[in-house]
Amino acid sequence: MTLRFGTDGVRGVANAELTPELTLALGRAAARVLAPSSSRSTLLVGRDTRRSGPLLGAALAAGLTAEGIDVVDLGVLPTPGVAHAAAADGVAAAMISASHNPFPDNGIKFFATGGRKLADEVERRIEGELDRILASTPDVAVPTGADVGHVRIASDAADRYCDSLVASLEGRRLDGMRIVLDCANGAAHLVAPSVFRRLGADVVVLHDRPTGTNINDGCGSTHPSDLQAAVVAHAAAVGFAFDGDADRMLAVDHAGELVDGDQLMAMMAVDLRDRGRLVADTVVVTVMTNLGFKLAMRDAGVTVVETAVGDRYVLEAIEEGGFSLGGEQSGHLIFRDHASTGDGTLSGLLVADLVARSGRPLSQHAAVMTRLPQILRNVRGVNRAGLDAADALWAAVRREEAGLGESGRVLLRPSGTEPLVRVMVEAPTAALADAVCSRLCAIVERELPLS
Repeated sequence: MTLRFGTDGVRGVANAELTPELTLALGRAAARVLAPSSSRSTLLVGRDTRRSGPLLGAALAAGLTAEGIDVVDLGVLPTPGVAHAAAADGVAAAMISASHNPFPDNGIKFFATGGRKLADEVERRIEGELDRILASTPDVAVPTGADVGHVRIASDAADRYCDSLVASLEGRRLDGMRIVLDCANGAAHLVAPSVFRRLGADVVVLHDRPTGTNINDGCGSTHPSDLQAAVVAHAAAVGFAFDGDADRMLAVDHAGELVDGDQLMAMMAVDLRDRGRLVADTVVVTVMTNLGFKLAMRDAGVTVVETAVGDRYVLEAIEEGGFSLGGEQSGHLIFRDHASTGDGTLSGLLVADLVARSGRPLSQHAAVMTRLPQILRNVRGVNRAGLDAADALWAAVRREEAGLGESGRVLLRPSGTEPLVRVMVEAPTAALADAVCSRLCAIVERELPLS
């Protein structure tokens, strides 16, 4: 068995699919690709709060040091904190996390020197090197003696990251604002409350007692009901829910209503534009972003650039265009002036800052866009490889799109790993979206049978 990179690193069930043996080999492969020179190199390693984190961290460090790489163990730290340290120190890094997945899963994602996610081509090179290592082909010369890498523990990574978050408000504060934070029993459980309190907020914290097995368990950005109830119960101005590695955030307004990533991007795009900080008056989103967002941006005079699904593709488009804002519906928001990747805590700070600066509630800012009903279904057991050539299916899609006009849209996407096709429909009403989606799903099943 080997490993392959998905949209956010490699993932699997820890100690079953993502084994220490595979992780050690992955560490060796990454070292050969990311730091192939003969000079001594350093790579940072952070992790979330999963029980398997230290196990996989030790294996990854073993592979890296076996190739002569020095490892700095950052301990438990949000993914954006690891990226921040990589950018500040000018080195590569790795994060051990499965993000919003349940605790038995884990994963590893790498950052290139400077804290940027790896390009596809670099990931393919690591995969190729990993395959050679696992196939027991002759190895390159390996270091011995004093040339073997060593591991040291970093003591200041969290403090440096917190300082950068505080600095993002440019001296402004959140004095007296009551804010509820749901830390998902994950990597933000110490950092996020500390930063908001340093800025003067009255902070109520939920799910900040990680046990190694309760990360994302009925809490965080994938289960925001506790946060919604707590915001109302504590009469808070806003609430923020993070995922396990704290690179995404969803918000809750004072009435307990959820504010998703599309709405957050819309309101922040308008604010940045009004302050002359939205580069080229442009925001970068994925094809899954709600049509209501695009209509709102059209009305606001903001250009929308679309990418494939995955925050890495949003990041690539931001870098290529020199833009300042992008993100996903899931709550991955990228403020390029402040960070090289999505950062849930940073996003929460900037949203709270907008509420504080404006004197208006979050609900009013979120109302800049109206979400259109969206139906997404997975059609399983079909030949996803035949999607592009399914002429009858695409003719049906065109007919449905013509009927929806500018008030709706259709998106079909094949899974990258499973025999399924995802059908997404947006329309003025939920009933219409459901009807169109049902018709198209039936055609997908008919036109793409498994042979």
